[in-house]
Amino acid sequence: MSNIEHGSINVYADLGLPDAEEMHIKAQLAAKIGDIIRRRKLTQVQAAELLGVTQPKLSGLLRGQFRGISEAKMLECLTHLGRDVEIVVKSVPHSRTEGHVSVVFA
Repeated sequence: MSNIEHGSINVYADLGLPDAEEMHIKAQLAAKIGDIIRRRKLTQVQAAELLGVTQPKLSGLLRGQFRGISEAKMLECLTHLGRDVEIVVKSVPHSRTEGHVSVVFA
């Protein structure tokens, strides 16, 4: 019988990567971009043209290869896909001393 170890919601942190939070955020943004493209039934060529990226760059992004794409560019892609992007900065609860970044889709 094998032991199953439960991870956190951030696989990048579970793997011990130094940029885990950034990669987790990018993964969430890439998933949303892919979801919108699928729901709009756009081809990768059509979507790439709309987003202002090359088709190979978009293909990589949708396959999780987004190290060379900034979070700002991904947010810009969401606006080109007809989404409003709102960034909210707020105080941390008293139980924590450091903040964190999260992505919430409405």
